[in-house]
Amino acid sequence: MQSSHAPARIVSLQPSATVILAAIGALDGLVACTRYCADVCPQAAAGRTIVADSWSASADQILSTRPDLVIAAVPYQEKSVSAILRAGVRFLGLAPRTLADIYVDIAAIAGIVGVPPRGEEVIEDMQREIERVRRQASDLPRRTVFCEEWGKPLIASQPWVAELIEAAGGELLGTPGLQTTPEAVEAANPDVLIAAWCGAGDRVPLEKVVRERGWSEVAAVRARSVYCIADELLNTPAPTLVEGLHALAAAIHPEKFPQARGLRRISDVTQEARSRGARLV
Repeated sequence: MQSSHAPARIVSLQPSATVILAAIGALDGLVACTRYCADVCPQAAAGRTIVADSWSASADQILSTRPDLVIAAVPYQEKSVSAILRAGVRFLGLAPRTLADIYVDIAAIAGIVGVPPRGEEVIEDMQREIERVRRQASDLPRRTVFCEEWGKPLIASQPWVAELIEAAGGELLGTPGLQTTPEAVEAANPDVLIAAWCGAGDRVPLEKVVRERGWSEVAAVRARSVYCIADELLNTPAPTLVEGLHALAAAIHPEKFPQARGLRRISDVTQEARSRGARLV
């Protein structure tokens, strides 16, 4: 039973917080969220005010919904946060980097809304599924993976994605969360290339990316091990990461793991273009 001291009117400026609220059965208290929250968690949009995100939301817009808790994640507008706090509204700022951080966020939100046991259940479910996939991949060859969360500039995916890649039988090349170059990726010659661009859904133009970066001779391209994974499955630090793990496992070891939701492989067009180019030389 939810505590009588739990916040009754929550504004979520972060998709991961909205997904966590849904997972712990606490969406009833949500009065406003962003359009990005609604994209990832469609049931959150019904009958609720849509506000701007953590970076662009104004304090007036947020306070007009009469919240008693606002949840956001970095980066956010310090001016807006100051106004929210001056109004006497509780503010929870999230900044996870690892899976352990994400578990803490789930436990914290569940505790604040008065359902700590449900938070523990969600965490245990995530951990159990990650370990199940890890066991399945334990006897498979380790494949090197470059996974990017943005294309221009080129940025490697976050540390929690590196952990999921490791559980799925791979090894992330590059430093998680930091910028790199197409030349550095080409030199590393990964076995698998994965693009999960923030805000792009599953619409990363893989063929164009490979062509413009001159990656035709990279091992992953030659083997057609180039994939797009839907943004919300890897870049939303919440229980949805389990689906991201399934997509990663299917990309890294398709011989072992089945096709997963949100996973798209590069088309045959790129390989055909390589073949035509080779014949013309």
